[in-house]
Amino acid sequence: MCKDLGLVDRIPRMVVAQAQNANPLYRAYKTGFKEFNPTKAEDTFASAIQIGDPVSIDRAIYALVESNGVVEEASEEELMDAAARADLTGMFNCPHTGVALAALIKLREQGVISPSDRTVVISTAHGLKFTNSKIAYHAKEIEGFASQYANPPTTVKEDFGAVMD
Repeated sequence: MCKDLGLVDRIPRMVVAQAQNANPLYRAYKTGFKEFNPTKAEDTFASAIQIGDPVSIDRAIYALVESNGVVEEASEEELMDAAARADLTGMFNCPHTGVALAALIKLREQGVISPSDRTVVISTAHGLKFTNSKIAYHAKEIEGFASQYANPPTTVKEDFGAVMD
């Protein structure tokens, strides 16, 4: 629409990031969009994008093709590491933002996105909605995860004075 209205001179390149446990669009992208196979999404920390059969798949593929877009996936550990790494900046990111950041990191490492490219990452939620997984990550309680960017919680007595110390 913005291009049709003359507000921009080109369509930005779209990047879609999916959790590896719910990645039917990524799988279709890897086949050159020759085939799309809905799947039963597995559990993921990024629960809001735990979708195995997207309703608007045709529109998503159209937008990706028209924008010369790419699709990348993030494993559970990659998405939690990326969210925790971003938390070091003072943000408190949700796992969904972790998926997007993990995809960006991978695409930068692959040279698909260059350091000079203008990049926007959409963060759709806040880490406070996902405290159990955030605490488990930082306490290194997730089996099989190294929790590379863990900031271990400090346990204190349920006493205001203890908290202030």
